[in-house]
Amino acid sequence: MSLIVSFAISYGLLLMAMTVHEFAHGLMAFKLGDSTARLSGRLTLNPLAHIDPFWTLILPLVLFVSSAGHFVFGAAKPVPVNYWALKNPKRDLIWIGLAGPFANFILAFVLVQVLKFFLLPATISYLFFNLMMINVVLAVFNLIPIPPLDGSKVLMGILPKQLAQQYSAFERFGFIILCILIGLGVFDRILWPLVGLVIRMMGAPA
Repeated sequence: MSLIVSFAISYGLLLMAMTVHEFAHGLMAFKLGDSTARLSGRLTLNPLAHIDPFWTLILPLVLFVSSAGHFVFGAAKPVPVNYWALKNPKRDLIWIGLAGPFANFILAFVLVQVLKFFLLPATISYLFFNLMMINVVLAVFNLIPIPPLDGSKVLMGILPKQLAQQYSAFERFGFIILCILIGLGVFDRILWPLVGLVIRMMGAPA
C-alpha cells in the first residue's frame, strides 16, 4: 500500500472520529442550555464544519511524513461553548468535557461488536478495526487532564473554584507541556497501555 493511500485511509478514519467527538461536545452543550455550537454551524456530522487549518490538516500530514507513515494524529476545531448560558456551568463543564471521549468510546464499542459477530470482507474489517483503534486513542488521549484537553475541563469542573481558576491559567502552556511529554516518551508509557486495556475490556477480536 502506497504512503499516499495509507495516509488517505488513516486521515479519513481520523476525521470521522474527530467529527463524532466534536459533535458530541456541541450536542451535550446544546442539551444543557447553550446554543452556541448550533448557531455557529457546528452541531453537525459534516467533517468540513470541524476542520482547523493547522490541527486538522497540517499536523496530521507532518506527523505521518515524519513517522514514515506509521503514525497520524490531529485535532478538530474546538466547538465553541458559552459557559454562562449553561444551566449549571461548573457541573455542566464536566458533562461537556466527557461527551466527546464517551462518544468515541461508544463508537469503538459498536465497531468491536460488529467485528466480533459479523463476518466481514477483509477490507471492511481492516477499516472497522482501525477506526475502532483511532476512536479509543482519541478518547484516552483527550481524557488526559492537561489543558486544553477534555480531561482538563473535567478536572476544572471538579476542583474548587479558586483552584480551577489557577489550573485554567496553565492552558496557555498546554501545547508546550504536551510536546515536552510526548518528546520524553511519557505518553508511550501511559497512553498505549491504557488504550490496550480499554480495547481488551471491550472484547475486541485479536
